[in-house]
Amino acid sequence: DVQLVESGGGSVQTGGSLRLTCVASGAAVSSYCMGWFRQAPGKEREGVSWIAGSSRNDHAGPVKGRFTISQDNSKKTTYLQMNSLELEDSGVYYCAASPAQWAELNQRSYTYWGQGTQVTVS
Repeated sequence: DVQLVESGGGSVQTGGSLRLTCVASGAAVSSYCMGWFRQAPGKEREGVSWIAGSSRNDHAGPVKGRFTISQDNSKKTTYLQMNSLELEDSGVYYCAASPAQWAELNQRSYTYWGQGTQVTVS
């Protein structure tokens, strides 16, 4: 099994930045498609960003140009750098791992999930 632990959430003003960290144990992150998802109160969980391997990654439309996803395989860590934060970015952010390299932002393809970290933009 893969265990995922997120950190780095917090409260920030609009226009500010945060970096979320997801540390995996039990497997190498390079073997998985790693995704970040978020859920705002009263809304469904939605995909934010994903990364598979060293060269494949993408972001959902609302965060393109503002968020960057990256990985440090030696540390089994996936990062989500969030810049120019907007009120709509608030929510609980979840890290997830899928054994399917093509999972992208298809939530059903993700097997392992972290407990989430709260991001509040005001």
